Amino acid sequence: MNANVGAEFELGVYSFGVAGRDSEGDLVTTAQAVRNVLEQIRVAEQVGLDFFGVGEHHHEQVPVSSPTSVINAAAATTSTITLSTAVSVLSTDDPIRLYQQAATAAIVSNDRVEIIAGRGSSTESFSLFGYDVDDYDRLYADKFGLLLAINARERVSWESPIRPPLENAPVVPRPDKPLKIWLGTGGSPGSSVRAGSSGLPISYGILNGTPEFWGRMGELYRQSAREAGVGPERLEISVAAHGFVGRDGLAAKQRFHQHEVASFALAGRPIPTRWEQVQGNYSPGGMVFAGDPVEIAERIIDLHRHLGHRRQFLQMDIGGMPHRDVLTSIELLGGEVAPLVRAELNGRND
Repeated sequence: MNANVGAEFELGVYSFGVAGRDSEGDLVTTAQAVRNVLEQIRVAEQVGLDFFGVGEHHHEQVPVSSPTSVINAAAATTSTITLSTAVSVLSTDDPIRLYQQAATAAIVSNDRVEIIAGRGSSTESFSLFGYDVDDYDRLYADKFGLLLAINARERVSWESPIRPPLENAPVVPRPDKPLKIWLGTGGSPGSSVRAGSSGLPISYGILNGTPEFWGRMGELYRQSAREAGVGPERLEISVAAHGFVGRDGLAAKQRFHQHEVASFALAGRPIPTRWEQVQGNYSPGGMVFAGDPVEIAERIIDLHRHLGHRRQFLQMDIGGMPHRDVLTSIELLGGEVAPLVRAELNGRND
């Protein structure tokens, strides 16, 4: 099932930064939230994780609004970990500037930088940057096409109804090799078809569902590629999900649920507050990866059996989760979950 035969499975973390007040009532400034993300990246590399994604929001309590700025800072202080936006809200960004900033980070890091470009899970950036939310899809489609064109060649020509035309315009700097650009989606079937038929890697942002459901989505992606004549060697799937690792599995689940309640309330999308109403999504067959190291490893392996993804990365610092607890969870993910997952999946030919 794995589209990239022989590719090693990768584990990692992603973050939007958490400010406001943590669960102990201590004030976390937006400045400290950004510094905390940089420390998370350093710890993730130290414990042997493969990937760190930096997401984009524009809110006081999730204030990492410029992922490429954070990535550029991290690129200079790390040496092995892959760094990526997760996601860049491309509908309200400039694809030329996004490419230039990511390309600069790729040069600094010796080609460890990627872009996950998506529509985003919220719309606060539209009014902030003067865009009409009714143009949500049109903006994304055009800007994603331009981003791919820039990545493919140094000089780009582009005509579009949403911007002045470009005629053989140079876009620099250029890293030593093209950036890997993923299509980021929350699971829209249309996005799976678009990515598969175009031979693009796809990154699913998963908050609910089942392994079986996501397996069907992955098959739609692969089927679309086959029908378009795209070879399987061009296909890759990654998964971004909520998750938290603790020694006591039940305590980790219940604690993370309370922080999810706070996080979703902030986004205006409340979820049930009673544990009994949500525990299925935190258990085998669910899509919140909270629990002890052995359970989390088993659930990642099970999802891989259905979906065939090659990378999974978890958001841990949500809803005021204290920074020190996030670091401990990262250490457990790298030190105890990753060896179990790699022992089972790396070198498999499925």
